Amino acid sequence: MLGVRKRLLTAAAVTAVAGSLLAAAPASAASTGSVDWKPCADAPGVDCGAVTVPIDYAHPEKGTTSVALARRKATDPQARIGAVLMDPGGPGGPGAGQVKEGWSLSAEVTKRFDTVGFDPRGIGDSTQIKCGLDEVIADHPEVPRNQAEFEQLAQYNRKVGESCSRLTGPLASFADTKTVARDMDAIRAALGEKKLTYYGVSYGTLMGQQYAELFPGEVRALVLDSNMDHSQLGAWDFLRSETQSVQAEFGEFAGWCGRTPSCALHGQDVSKLTRDLQDKAARGELKAPQSGEPITPLNLASIFQGAFYGPSWDQLAKTLKSFADGTPPAASARARDEIPVNTVFQSIFCDDWKLPVHSYAELETYRRAAAASAPDVKVNSLGWSAVTACIGWPEKASNPQHPLQVHGAPPLLVLSSKFDPATPYAWSQTVARQTGNTLLTYDGWGHGAYFKNSDCVTKATDDYLITGKLPARGTHCAAVEPSASQARIAGPKAPVTIGF
Repeated sequence: MLGVRKRLLTAAAVTAVAGSLLAAAPASAASTGSVDWKPCADAPGVDCGAVTVPIDYAHPEKGTTSVALARRKATDPQARIGAVLMDPGGPGGPGAGQVKEGWSLSAEVTKRFDTVGFDPRGIGDSTQIKCGLDEVIADHPEVPRNQAEFEQLAQYNRKVGESCSRLTGPLASFADTKTVARDMDAIRAALGEKKLTYYGVSYGTLMGQQYAELFPGEVRALVLDSNMDHSQLGAWDFLRSETQSVQAEFGEFAGWCGRTPSCALHGQDVSKLTRDLQDKAARGELKAPQSGEPITPLNLASIFQGAFYGPSWDQLAKTLKSFADGTPPAASARARDEIPVNTVFQSIFCDDWKLPVHSYAELETYRRAAAASAPDVKVNSLGWSAVTACIGWPEKASNPQHPLQVHGAPPLLVLSSKFDPATPYAWSQTVARQTGNTLLTYDGWGHGAYFKNSDCVTKATDDYLITGKLPARGTHCAAVEPSASQARIAGPKAPVTIGF
């Protein structure tokens, strides 16, 4: 896995540097002014702009930073209500970049609202957080086997963080989500919107939650889809809930194979086959049929994680069968084989979460407990990467966990799939309970309930965004059975961000 991750991080770092050198600077606006929109050079039909905001709102004298925007205008100007601001999560997902690539809500929304995405501070076409390439690609253990390797991991994270501060300056210390929420209000004002209309998915929900805490009187409508629960207090609670969510979807996947003749593992004991693969991976005997590279237990966890987002159960079954048979899968059957964690992820996540792990013994206790609670998937790879990414990180979390305190905001809409591999259903239940708001449940699978081909979810969400009308409390929308193709001919286009 180290080699795979190293290549991914190298590519990401090189791309970031190239992007900072080659991308034309978008037109900018002061946070109190309007946006000077210009046609995007790389996205026909989309306008690009930016807002300029303080690096540190408490000390504006520290300088400013630019936040990039992209806009698709409402398709029916006569029906236009305003603008909907959107974020795809990550953390580290470029909302402006996603809008340029076509990310959108339904036609009912896009004809009434301008679709506006933003690259949060430090990301994409915004002023970037830059980190040292040598530090990022340095060898390091992802699953420490002893205290010495635990300390090596901590040293790796510390050096990466120090390089970010050295190369970026003060911005590297102000990437937390509470500060991003303040940027969102600057964007709202620059767009000329009296109240904010917002759709956030995954980590984008934390932005919406904290916006509602800080600016309840400026909210028009907030859709929080697949929620982060920022009230969890420790690394074990975080990793446990993450891992159990993936194990739960594995059970659904195995059941689907049992009732679906087209599943490549139909008629087999999917759990036994998977546990056999896990045992081989733990012994170092599992190889990728095509390349011959070793497949570790964390590699397997990443494969499950990636396949469960859509979900892409058909592809996952073919991939597992290829591992069991030792034959390469068809090109169309390759599941995502890695969930990379970039350095911007660390800069943001480790500023938002205090999840201390003090020793190898403590981390190993968590790993073993996770595996015992999830005998098929062993661990949630995204949760593991998040927890281990902050071990040794040089900056203290400036925006640590706390129960949500939202007072004076209009009703918010909370969405979640019942089987979500990245942001567990229980997290959205907690957010709805803490804020006293409505939870709309999609009784199906995958991450991002709005993009699961459910007309029930789409209509309820659209009605809320357009009219402010909420679905009845306790509303559930029926699951849409996964198929070999998750493509939709017409409808909302999902973001491609992988992460929270």
